[in-house]
Amino acid sequence: MAVPSSLAEQAGLLALLWLAGLYLRLPMLVAPPLAPVIGAELALNQSQIGALTTVPVLMLALGAMPGAAAIARLGAASTVALSLVLVALASSARGLAPPYGVVLVATALLGLGVAAMQPALPVLVQRWCPRRLALGSAVYMNGMLMGEFVGGGLTLPWVMPLVDGSWRAALVAWSLPALAIAAAIPLGERLARRLADREAPWPEPPAGTGARRGHWRDPRVWHLGIVLGAASAGFFGTNAYMGSVLTARGESELLARTLLWFNATQVVGSLAMLALGRVLVGRRWPVLAAAWGVVLGLAGIGLGGTAVFLPAALLLGLCTCVQLILMVSLVPQVAPPAQAGPLAAGMFAVGYLLGFLVPLGGGALADLTGVPGAAILPMGVLALAALAVALRSRLVHG
Repeated sequence: MAVPSSLAEQAGLLALLWLAGLYLRLPMLVAPPLAPVIGAELALNQSQIGALTTVPVLMLALGAMPGAAAIARLGAASTVALSLVLVALASSARGLAPPYGVVLVATALLGLGVAAMQPALPVLVQRWCPRRLALGSAVYMNGMLMGEFVGGGLTLPWVMPLVDGSWRAALVAWSLPALAIAAAIPLGERLARRLADREAPWPEPPAGTGARRGHWRDPRVWHLGIVLGAASAGFFGTNAYMGSVLTARGESELLARTLLWFNATQVVGSLAMLALGRVLVGRRWPVLAAAWGVVLGLAGIGLGGTAVFLPAALLLGLCTCVQLILMVSLVPQVAPPAQAGPLAAGMFAVGYLLGFLVPLGGGALADLTGVPGAAILPMGVLALAALAVALRSRLVHG
């Protein structure tokens, strides 16, 4: 048996999983650093600017069932590959604006592509890494969180200078690599079949896998979804409105640095959870600590001065990451296999719907009051609700 060759093949599959995971978030998080430039050129208000980041989050909630049907009909590998093509084309098409409707439709299609890819990647992990499920999952989750960092943190300091400050070219530059990854997915599927230590294929999930109507009466769906929603709204909403808040305070020069460090906390949090996950998942105090961190981080961003803004952003970024991983990792611990899928689907639907509606409401409040910082208020209210849920929930202990 050629052990080095087998290890190299497995490493190649893991690399493809990481690259695919990168595009679960990267094209969505490119919009916030470009939002001030796009908003100025297209004459957008705060709600329209926020929609560039929050509409894909809505599609993550609405696209779960179509994604499940695509996996059942096409297979996980084909679903991931086609989703990457859709993500690349839709993300690039945002640069065809004006009019603003082009940006909005392309942004929605981008979110739909991500929504289909999100449930397909765990199935692909089962097929490609049947003996290394934890490793495969950790790899693509790390890619997802790294996508948040590079999309939100490196667009202004790295990509914009390379494209002569054109936000349209920056969108294309981040989008086109997804086509190369899509082309490599079928090759990875064939490579997986040749691995000597590969187990029998896992069955594809049937169409309609997800939260059935009866599961909306399960209180765990709402407990997990509200806490996940607070993390989603806090992270995506802060990314969406940070530029407007800093510009209104006369501190727009801080945007690039703050976005870089804010999104870098996602990588730090994911690495910390890789090391400490077995100790932290399922216990009450880490959930409460993360929930308090989200509340305090949002308060610091909305109310604090210059000296407080960056530390508050770092605290918020770290705690939203930990909160996300704690909730996702809790599902298999509180539900048997037959219920884990519907519970997870319900949790993501509730969480991402809140992650869309609450920041969008924040943008509307900012437009109504004329105070950009008011966009943070609804996210703070949701964070307090999540803290109350975490205090009362029986899903965690200790």
